[in-house]
Amino acid sequence: MATIMFVHAHPDDEGTLTAGSMIRAAREGHTVVVVFATHGEHGSLPDNLVEGTTLAAHRMAEAARAAEIAGVARVHWLGYSDSGMYGWEQNNDPAAFARADLDEASGRLSALIEAERPDVLVGYDWHGNYGHPDHVRVHQVVRRAHQASGERVRLFEATMNRDLAREQFRLAREAGVADAEDFDPDAPMADGNPIGTPEADLSLQVDVSAELATRRAMMECHASQADVQGMLAMPAEAFAMMFIFEHYIEVGSQDPMRRGWFF
Repeated sequence: MATIMFVHAHPDDEGTLTAGSMIRAAREGHTVVVVFATHGEHGSLPDNLVEGTTLAAHRMAEAARAAEIAGVARVHWLGYSDSGMYGWEQNNDPAAFARADLDEASGRLSALIEAERPDVLVGYDWHGNYGHPDHVRVHQVVRRAHQASGERVRLFEATMNRDLAREQFRLAREAGVADAEDFDPDAPMADGNPIGTPEADLSLQVDVSAELATRRAMMECHASQADVQGMLAMPAEAFAMMFIFEHYIEVGSQDPMRRGWFF
């Protein structure tokens, strides 16, 4: 059995991007470790936030419940503040992850890599899928920590399949799914780049259809986040279509995309 470490920017990112792979790995007996760079301080503020409880603490508790459902062995926190969306004034907060010293942040992750000894490390693609400053920083920090490890760990980067997303949204529009008309995977996101990665640049497509029900339960743990709840409100067919596959780039591989598994 192997150990696989997933690095995410905020609580709930794991639910929408790599939950299926996490659930599958744990189900197969692998040790799954998740690392969050921030506590998600600038996410949606829930109506039921207990007086005296910070949003950060609330979201950390949500992440812990989601991890338990997924079968995650351990959850770690790098301890940085949420940077907010691209262009927000919070990007300039000295404590924000987007402004973290790259050597210091990668050093924190390197210490966890040394302690956990993963066989596989999972970060994000070069623009964090859609340009969020914290997602971009995850890419940079994971790459630096991977280099510091002597590159002995296989490194994958989670991303979205832009070509598949284009087809999915076409089908969703034809089916009359609410808000599907408002999204174009080829349009520039906040940082000027289209979402995700073209299929020609991908390495691995993982079928996580067997994990859909557990994934939904995991995402439901992040009840404070309006965008996640919006995904859960989609018709079952649309939800399945969006989350049936997960996609990765294997750093250093030049092979075309294969349909399979990390191990």
